[in-house]
Amino acid sequence: MASNSKQSLHMNPGQGETSYAQNSVIQKTAQERMKTLIEEAMTGLYNTATSSSPLHQKELVIADLGCSSGPNALTLVSAAVDAVVVHRRHCAGVQQLPPPELCVFLNDLPDNDFNTVAKSLAALKQSARPAAMVTAGMIPGSFYDRLFPRASLHLVCSANSLHWLSTAPEDLKSGGIPMYESDEQTRPSRLQVVLDSYGRQFRKDFMQFLSSRAQELVPGGRMVVSLLVKRSDEPDPELTQPWTTVMMALCDMAMRGVISKEKFDSFYVPMYCPVHSEVSKIIEEEGSFEINKTVMHEPFDDTYKAMVNLKMMSLGTRAVFEPIIAQHFAPTSEQVMDEFMAAVERQLRISRSLEARLSGESPFAFWCLALTRAIR
Repeated sequence: MASNSKQSLHMNPGQGETSYAQNSVIQKTAQERMKTLIEEAMTGLYNTATSSSPLHQKELVIADLGCSSGPNALTLVSAAVDAVVVHRRHCAGVQQLPPPELCVFLNDLPDNDFNTVAKSLAALKQSARPAAMVTAGMIPGSFYDRLFPRASLHLVCSANSLHWLSTAPEDLKSGGIPMYESDEQTRPSRLQVVLDSYGRQFRKDFMQFLSSRAQELVPGGRMVVSLLVKRSDEPDPELTQPWTTVMMALCDMAMRGVISKEKFDSFYVPMYCPVHSEVSKIIEEEGSFEINKTVMHEPFDDTYKAMVNLKMMSLGTRAVFEPIIAQHFAPTSEQVMDEFMAAVERQLRISRSLEARLSGESPFAFWCLALTRAIR
């Protein structure tokens, strides 16, 4: 993508059948699994506050990076606010303390549907009273850049976002190397080149993310993040990535003339799913954070497994990928996106990947990490 790709990445807006708001159950599950880590992070912040300036007597600044839109947008910051309120209730002499003042920021790229986010923030501020005074704001921009003043944040959260890159690798685009080779004979060798390039881009981006947050967090500040990872360090003979089904579906459409073959060969999804050990290694190498705790869990909970079907999976795929598909293949009609959904369903059926995911054989997992900003 061009340099403006940071502003083009967003989920499908609105509340319709193909919107992210209606198709983000998997992401909601990942967020729910983060709540305990957020509560523990808040407890850690209070426990490390100095006696001369206890944290419950000062403003607490919380940021959710990559909040997206819809019902999930406030899940993480709401958990943090709830943790503050619960802590205050258990504080000795709480009746003498004024309500804690919390400043909540929600961040995503500029094209995110911030209209629904704004309405949700207003509801959060109202629901927190009188237990806490909450001010709130929205910060459009890429979290691979600096977003906040130095040493201004106490808690940073990010769910299901760090596997999205700032851009697809420039060396692939400039070299004319397709993300997904339509020729089955040359695909395996080409795909390894692609994944190696994406791995380097992920490393560059994640290092920048950590460096930026290290500057913005107070010493001893906390960060709780989750991202999609490959659960095993063992070599993957299929070279599977989250975008594999998407690219297979688009390849099928290109072969049938539904979309341009030339356009398909120049389409890149700025997403990479690392092996979890890659993430740990980068955190250690960057050096600004200590890992307190990690939790890995299946993408699907039992409730979702009981109701999921091919249409739900294709709708969820469309809700996430339609904006970048529409941008690249524009003008994209509703008919083309319906064709895309049908092609996704065919690929899921042929590969039996849905059955594999539901039976616990998915190569992917959500990995949650609780980190502390090193005090230097």
